[in-house]
Amino acid sequence: MWKKKNSSKRLTTARIDTLIGRRVELIGDLRFSGGLHVEGVIKGNVTAREGEGAFLTLGAHGVIEGEVAVPNVVLNGRVIGDVRTTEHIELKQRAVVTGNVYYHLVEMSKGAEVNGNLIHCNDEEMPEG
Repeated sequence: MWKKKNSSKRLTTARIDTLIGRRVELIGDLRFSGGLHVEGVIKGNVTAREGEGAFLTLGAHGVIEGEVAVPNVVLNGRVIGDVRTTEHIELKQRAVVTGNVYYHLVEMSKGAEVNGNLIHCNDEEMPEG
């Protein structure tokens, strides 16, 4: 009946350049490019370098206590702070965000929580963190 366009690439198959393991606790801000997968704890802001199409995956055991500013994000863990995405965010069923989510395109599974506001923004409207 309706055909679903497959114009967007699957976020869950993005390349992983950096892994923060389940037993790792990083204290301080993290700035990265490429793909970042987090299963541990980050106490600080997570920011992608501009112009690189960066990608963040937060696993079910992952926690970020700080602001997140990454173009493409898949969350299945917990974020305490605002999340800013300029391209795409996917909130999986175990995702919990305590803060506002600024997005251009959002997917949200049953069970995901946002304890804050969902705020749609175009690229030029995206607030700085």
